[in-house]
Amino acid sequence: MSNPDGLLVDIAAMVESEHNNQMSLTVVVPGAVITGRLAPVTLWWERVAEVLQASEHLKPFAALFASPPESRTVPPTHLHFHRAKILQGDFGLPHTGGMYRIAIDDVSSWTVGDLSYSDS
Repeated sequence: MSNPDGLLVDIAAMVESEHNNQMSLTVVVPGAVITGRLAPVTLWWERVAEVLQASEHLKPFAALFASPPESRTVPPTHLHFHRAKILQGDFGLPHTGGMYRIAIDDVSSWTVGDLSYSDS
């Protein structure tokens, strides 16, 4: 989307306003539907650093995420998802959820709430 949705930018800014803010959201981006919880960028960076630090092979990359950049872009330019899934058929990948950073400009549509499938 060349002109980001102002309401989506406002939602991202509100999530960014406090470290503990989170909101369920589903977005459509080129090639994927992603559903999960938006999280503040600082929380997102912390979680990515923890995952990388726990991996023997990826541990050196953890330093890149040790501290988020001090200067924040206002308004936000990215959505930071925590425990997010890419919806594929009748299930989400990965099963446990992942960490996704999505440019707001790439979102073509969205809805509040996360989508999930039941076995029924």
